[in-house]
Amino acid sequence: MRLRMPGRSGASSADPSGDAPPVTGRTPSFAAMPSAAVTSSPAPGAERGPRLQKGVRALAIASAQLLLIAAALVVVGWVLGRLWPILLPVILGLLFATVLWPPTRVLRKLHFPPALAALVVLLAFLALIAGLFSWIVPQVADQAGELADAATAGLQDVQQWVTGPPLNLGEDQIGQAVDQVIDTIQNNAQNIAGYALTGATAVGGILLNLVLALVLAFFFIKDGPRWLPWLAAQTGPKVAPHVAALSYKTWTTLSEFIRQQALVGFIDAFFIGLGLWILGVPLVLPLAVLTFFGAFIPIIGAFVAGAFAVLVALVSNGWQTALIVLVIVLVVQQLEGNVLQPILQGRGLNLHAAVVILAVTAGGSLYGILGTFLGVPVAALIAVIYRYVRDELDGRTPEVADDGTRVQVTGDDAGATVVRERVRTPASGPVPEDAPDADDDTPARPPA
Repeated sequence: MRLRMPGRSGASSADPSGDAPPVTGRTPSFAAMPSAAVTSSPAPGAERGPRLQKGVRALAIASAQLLLIAAALVVVGWVLGRLWPILLPVILGLLFATVLWPPTRVLRKLHFPPALAALVVLLAFLALIAGLFSWIVPQVADQAGELADAATAGLQDVQQWVTGPPLNLGEDQIGQAVDQVIDTIQNNAQNIAGYALTGATAVGGILLNLVLALVLAFFFIKDGPRWLPWLAAQTGPKVAPHVAALSYKTWTTLSEFIRQQALVGFIDAFFIGLGLWILGVPLVLPLAVLTFFGAFIPIIGAFVAGAFAVLVALVSNGWQTALIVLVIVLVVQQLEGNVLQPILQGRGLNLHAAVVILAVTAGGSLYGILGTFLGVPVAALIAVIYRYVRDELDGRTPEVADDGTRVQVTGDDAGATVVRERVRTPASGPVPEDAPDADDDTPARPPA
């Protein structure tokens, strides 16, 4: 009987043929290895690959769609940029029309002919602007000399302060600094002249655009009620209600923007002007008018108008009065921004303050001063279109007005008109057969 060696039992059981390599510290056998640890990650399922391919395909399609949309936006922006000299007076004319339409509508209800009503309102508007400037310009001319003398005295005070403690700068150093500034101006005289010529050209272009915008505003308020029937007639019966609803909403938004900013500007101008008058600061009326018009450029306009008021107070009345004016401006603007603007924006534009800041910044960087003025109404119109499309996708029937009616186009070969018709909505239930129509205005035929 042969005895088995203890050291050979594992090898013989693991490899009966006896051909396995010898077990050493560097080459352990598989049987000597410990069992693998169990991980907490689930094992890959059979659907992981197909689902990954499906997700990648959906991501690729979405990326291609986004690229096409971005390319389309770039093309649209380029086209609008090329057409900007034409679009600018049209947009300004529409804004003027929102101001001039209410009195024009009153005159038309008094049986004034459309052309006469538009002409009377436009001439009254121009007379008001001319009278305002004829009132302001003499005051500016009379008090400009006093402000210049006060500014000179202020510069002398600054010079005395700089030459005294704690700076103790000598007059020679100040003279050298002044000479350097003069030399810089003389060396760049040609560039400065070019900038002045460019600025004069820009001012001339703005005046030309304003004149053209007023002419277009005249035709807008004269033939405005005929625009909607003509536009609706170019579409089909299914699209006409949406075209009419969007037209009403955009017009209401523009009108609300003008009324809102006019109210905000009047309140700012009244209280800041009252404070300047009490403190005896000169140029009260021009500064109040500047504050009023500055309100039409949200945030930035109020800051610039307030800075001018503080600067005039500093030059004319000293730093104590300037500090009081700064406090008045800050208090009025805080009341406007935290109390008045949220109420008006919630009722009208419904835009967040961050959106307003971004709109003003983007408009200013793209189109300068006019861009800062037009940035907010353009953003409000984009928001109106977005909300309309969103409500339409959700099945909320945004083309239906609050009174349960919607606009529909009717007519024949002689012309088209729009009428309001009652619609049945889930909230209102069935419409009675004898329900009256809700026509607000007399339908008008489209222009030839």
